[in-house]
Amino acid sequence: MSYPYNREVFAIHPEVLTFGRLNIYIFTRMVFDKAMAGQRFTILFMPESAYGPTNQCIGIGYRLLKAGHRVVFAAEASWAGKLTALGFEEDLVDLAPPAPADTNADPGQFWTDFIRNTSPEFRKPTIVQLETFIKPTWQALIDGAIYCQPQLQQIISRVNPDVIVEDNVVAFPALLTAGKPFIRIVSCNPLEMKGENVAPTFSGYAANDRNNWQEFRDEYKRTHYQMWQDFNTWVQGQGAPALAELEFVHESRDANLYLFPEVADYVKERPLASSWIRMDSSVRETDGKYEIPSTVVNRPNDARLIYLSLGSLGSADVGLMNRLTEVLGRTKHRYIVSMGPQHEQINLPANMVGSQFLPQTKIIPQVDLVITHGGNNTTTEALHFGKPMILLPLFWDQYDNAQRMHELGFGIRLATYSFTDDQMHSAMSALLTDLALHKKMQENAKLIQSRDGLGVAAAVIEKVANKYKS
Repeated sequence: MSYPYNREVFAIHPEVLTFGRLNIYIFTRMVFDKAMAGQRFTILFMPESAYGPTNQCIGIGYRLLKAGHRVVFAAEASWAGKLTALGFEEDLVDLAPPAPADTNADPGQFWTDFIRNTSPEFRKPTIVQLETFIKPTWQALIDGAIYCQPQLQQIISRVNPDVIVEDNVVAFPALLTAGKPFIRIVSCNPLEMKGENVAPTFSGYAANDRNNWQEFRDEYKRTHYQMWQDFNTWVQGQGAPALAELEFVHESRDANLYLFPEVADYVKERPLASSWIRMDSSVRETDGKYEIPSTVVNRPNDARLIYLSLGSLGSADVGLMNRLTEVLGRTKHRYIVSMGPQHEQINLPANMVGSQFLPQTKIIPQVDLVITHGGNNTTTEALHFGKPMILLPLFWDQYDNAQRMHELGFGIRLATYSFTDDQMHSAMSALLTDLALHKKMQENAKLIQSRDGLGVAAAVIEKVANKYKS
């Protein structure tokens, strides 16, 4: 039996191995609570501006806040006020020249606009998207990192953190040159940590068919090498270490956290170094309660309750959202719909309720099925609560998540823009009536929840901070 989560704890306290698996994280938390008694650290989070990474950091940060630490977010400026409302400090950055003041702007508005404007690219094969979508996305991220470098240096000087935590896919040199311990979080599908025996990142290719793997890797190098080389030169010019070839962010020498349940992970095919520590799940505790409206609670006995979300970015594709609500509106089931930033333009039939923002972590436990874009937060939250998925990937790692759930039998991947009504209805029927699958997913959920991913992450951050402050 292997426990890839808290190797340092096991080395210091070998008696933990005699504990039942379900008690390991209770013991881990106990050990660190005792070790950290009286210690108060300042922790600076630098998440990507999109909802997924920021919500992921909110979940961990809230645990640290409750433990008595000072938690500061160097998030993008459109998050102003949203994080202080949760008890965090804000010292925000601009990733581009500030636009005219707009008090109604949503957090992460830049990426919402970017995705909406480039959504026609999502209809193309993933190997074509490398040049038409993935490369421009990397360039936008790089431009943001370069623009905010002076601001970020000033923020670190003001905050004076004991540890810096980055959840992003691109390097910010100021985070590495500040003389502070640095922790990286990967809240994307873990194919981001590449290997010869796993499918290429962003491809959505099957694990058991290597025929096109090398072609995809070659095309990635062709389309990205010069951009990577230019960025790497700039990163080193700011005093940060060189990036590994075709990597846009550094690994941490202190600790690297990643979010994905063991039941779906790739570690057998691509083992990771001991600095990598898995969070099986990361379900934030800041979402408000959600009472299911009576219009969808009251339904025929054979009708199920289903959650539809394409994420804050995917839901900006109004045409796709309206196609989905039209197709699903012709079924007997009832739906809760996360409508996103273009909510005024989305049509909801009588068997649906929805809102621009919804407390997703309070809704998923109450539904029978999740229809999702395959974003890493939604995918891992569905696994955390034991819910099968229909996956309609749009971009980035969503193809990898969709393929992984499909090949493991935890969901069904459909062609996002070309699925037929019959394919959607057939997938729903198969997943809703598979009693063996539901039993398996509930067993997985019990194990995932017992591992307390938020507690694991908080303990790692505290340990790194304590090591350098001692």
